[in-house]
Formats: sequence, structure tokens, C-alpha cells
Amino acid sequence: GSYYRHCIAEDPEWSLVTVPHLTELCLQHIADNFEKNPILDCLPPEQQRKVLDRLSTGLPLTVTANLISDEDYWQRCCTEHWQVCNISNHGDSWKRMFFERHLENILKCFIPNTTDPNQVLELIPLCKDHVQKLEVDQFLPPVKVDQNKETNDLSDTESDLGLGEVSMHHYDLGAVITALPHLEELHLSYGVKDCGMNFEWNLFNFTYQDCCNLAVAVKMCHSLKVLKLTHSKVDDDKTRLLVRNLLDHPCLVELNLSHNLIKDKGARAVGKLINRSRLETLNLCNNQIHHLGAQALAQALAKNSTLTCLNLRLNCVEDEGGEAIGRALLTNTTLKSIHLGSNNLSEPTAVLFSQVLAKNTTLTSINFSCNHLGLDGGKQLLAGLADNKALIEFDLRLAEVGQETEYLILQIVWSNWEAARLGSLQYPPATPL
Repeated sequence: GSYYRHCIAEDPEWSLVTVPHLTELCLQHIADNFEKNPILDCLPPEQQRKVLDRLSTGLPLTVTANLISDEDYWQRCCTEHWQVCNISNHGDSWKRMFFERHLENILKCFIPNTTDPNQVLELIPLCKDHVQKLEVDQFLPPVKVDQNKETNDLSDTESDLGLGEVSMHHYDLGAVITALPHLEELHLSYGVKDCGMNFEWNLFNFTYQDCCNLAVAVKMCHSLKVLKLTHSKVDDDKTRLLVRNLLDHPCLVELNLSHNLIKDKGARAVGKLINRSRLETLNLCNNQIHHLGAQALAQALAKNSTLTCLNLRLNCVEDEGGEAIGRALLTNTTLKSIHLGSNNLSEPTAVLFSQVLAKNTTLTSINFSCNHLGLDGGKQLLAGLADNKALIEFDLRLAEVGQETEYLILQIVWSNWEAARLGSLQYPPATPL
């Protein structure tokens, strides 16, 4: 008889383990169809975790904003959108970071009369519970249409005079600011980044109407603690408008108007604000404040009991302004830090501040860098420091006080700093129960 051979071929790598469990198939189905049927709360915690890990970061925010609080999911959303993610700037919350930066990006790219306003309005209900800080360093102007060449080619002079300003208003933040109940910090710069060869002066024009809109919105935002409006060509008129709306603000503790065009009239307005608000930090660096403005600020400083930090670097207060501020600090018992660098100060200011150093026990930091205090001015400051135990920072770089005097002052300040450090170790701040 004939011989028959029967062979059965099998896959040696096949295993029952490779067959997905029905539970896993169901969870994958839930993840794949989450947009149409967002089932999550009814799942056990372990299965919720598996679904969240499989969810796409491209799901509509209308689905995920109020339903998903898982930080790992929002971390994936952030890292897939942005290469640099510093969560510490957003209260160590990935979800807060995502919504703050997402809203910021929309505002930075918004073109008035072109972009659909619903892009912003529809996002607000989704992000209002998570946004506490907004940093918008660009505002795009409207696109010019149907204008002749002469209008398009405005000269520098015409742009500086504000011609054509009516058509250059930026997005009104009022609808955004007033709809964010937890907004505490607002950092703004009205200009265009990376404009390259398309540069025009009116791309950096913070119009009076822009200022009106912002001032009204900030007044209505009672939760706001920090307002920074920098690099925006804010002049005296706009400063006064802002101040009128910030008087008696219930929460504002920090105001930064640095790198603008504020002169003495604007500084006088800010002086009124100092004593009609709860300001603790005021930054007027790199403006055009002279001695009259400094005197107005000094008059307010003499009566103030809340301000702890004042920055007037890169102005031109000169000795008349410097001496006025010094006289105010003979009575002020609140200010801890003052920056008067690059203000064309000389020996008379140093003489008066030697009296401040001898009497004031609150100031811990003074910056006189890049002034012309001179050798005699340095000796006066050294004499005033003889019995001072409070000052722990004293910047005299490029102040022309002499190397020996600068060294002796450094020794005193270093001794004060070391004593303060040891004191803080001996008496650590009390921790709440």
C-alpha cells in the first residue's frame, strides 16, 4: 500500500496572549469615538486612565474643556503644540497653561475686520475658569484695503503724527478681560513681531481708542493684580486716561509702564495713582521723566504707605528730581527698593541720600549705576552707611565713586546681607497651621 504523510503547519510565534481582551477593544472604541460619545465618568478609574492615555490631542475643545481635568492629557496637548513649555509660569498646571497660551495665540494672530470674532468669543466660555494670566506681546492692525499709494506709503512724519490712526485700531480686549473672572495678570505690548521688510511705524501705534478700550476693561476687571503695558508708545495723555480708570482699583498691586513715552505730566498722574490705589510695585523704566515728574512722584512717595518697589531707571530726573525723592525717603517707611540708574545724577543727590542711609531703616536695595556721583559723592554715601544695618544691595557700577570707596561700601553691605541671612535662619518665617 501507499504511504500518506499528514503535516499541520503552525505559526510558532502565535499565542493566545496576542488576542486583545474584549475590554481593551471596548476601551479603544470609546477613545476612537470620544468626540461623538464622550463616555468617561461612568468608567472605573483604572479604565478612565486607559481611555485618557489613548485620546487624541486634536479633539475639539468643546468636548474636552469641561470634561477632562487629567493633567497628563493636557501635558500631551501642550508638548505637542509648543516646543518650550514652562509650567511654572502657569501655576504648575498643564491645563491652565494650555488655555492661557491658546487664547494668547489667538489674540496675537487676530486681524481686525478680517478674523472672525467668534474665534475668541466661542473660546471664552471654555477657558474662563482656567485663565489667570495673559501675555500678549503682539497686536496686529487691520489690513489696508482700497487705499491709494499715497496712503499706503505714509512717511515717518505722518505716521508719528498719527495720520490714518482711525483705521489702525487693534482688537478690543474688553470682551475678553471682563469675561475672565479669575484674571490676575495682564502683560501687553502693542506692536508687530517679525515684521521684517514690511516695517511701518503705524504697526506700533497704540491708538487713543485702543487706550480707551483697555482702560475701561481694566477698570471692570476687579480681580486684576498685575498690569504691564510696555513697548507701546504710551504718552502722557494715554497715561492720564489709564490712571483715571485705575484710581481706587481694589486689587491692583503692580503697574509696569516701562519702555514708553511718559513725560512729566504722565508722571504727575501716576503720582496721584500711588496714593489712590494699593500699588506695591511701580516700574517706569525707560521713559522721558524729568525733574518735575520726579518731584510729583516724590510728593506722593512721602505720604505713601503701600509702595515697596520703585523703578525709574533710564529717565532724566537729574539732581532736582533725585533730591526730591531723597527728601521723601527721609519720612517714607515702606519703600524697600529703588532704582535710579542712568538718570544723570551727581553729588547733590548723593549728599541727600547719605542722610537717607543714616535715617531710613526700611530701604534694602538702592541702584545708582551709570550716574556721575563722583568721588566726593561716594564718600558722602560711605559716611551715611556707617550705622546702616538695613541695606543689603547697593549698585554703584559706573557711578564714578572711586574703587576704594566702592570696596568699603561693598564690605558694609555684605556684612548687612550676612546678618540678615543669619537672622532669617534663626527666625524662619512662620508657616500657616
